[in-house]
Amino acid sequence: MDQSTVYPVKLYVYDMSKGMARQLSPIMLGKQLDGIWHTAIVVHGDEFFYGGEGISSCQPGGTVLGAPNTVVDLGTTEVTEEIFMDYLTSLGESTYRGDRYRLFEHNCNTFSNEVAQFLTGAKIPAYITDLPSEVLSTPFGQALRPILDSIHIQPPGGNHFNGHYGQR
Repeated sequence: MDQSTVYPVKLYVYDMSKGMARQLSPIMLGKQLDGIWHTAIVVHGDEFFYGGEGISSCQPGGTVLGAPNTVVDLGTTEVTEEIFMDYLTSLGESTYRGDRYRLFEHNCNTFSNEVAQFLTGAKIPAYITDLPSEVLSTPFGQALRPILDSIHIQPPGGNHFNGHYGQR
């Protein structure tokens, strides 16, 4: 394969609140939040994301979340699909196992950020990665934390990545 081949890398951004965060956050948190963000990386023709069951993949826009609210162009990568799948296997067996999911500290957005940096050297937008600290900086966020910590988000519709290339 030609070593100069490049592949586009996109960040799919979904508002899990379907617009409710924008309406209710000023009342509940005392500050405006534009959404409750779920993100995924799209590369090599698939969408990859992390949730309470580990790393999953699907066709782009193939979860029940439907089409993303926003698509961010993260640039391109020279990382081949085979190398990328080996990388995901490593992550899926260690850092991004399903039992390591934590809504505020270790979630789909931390996964997307780490994978984006591996593929392109670029981070995902700060308004996404800063959201947990914004919520937790409010009294209501602190009061809800014990309940929210027990939530494990896994958008239905993906294929669970079992850590073996070609056997997703």
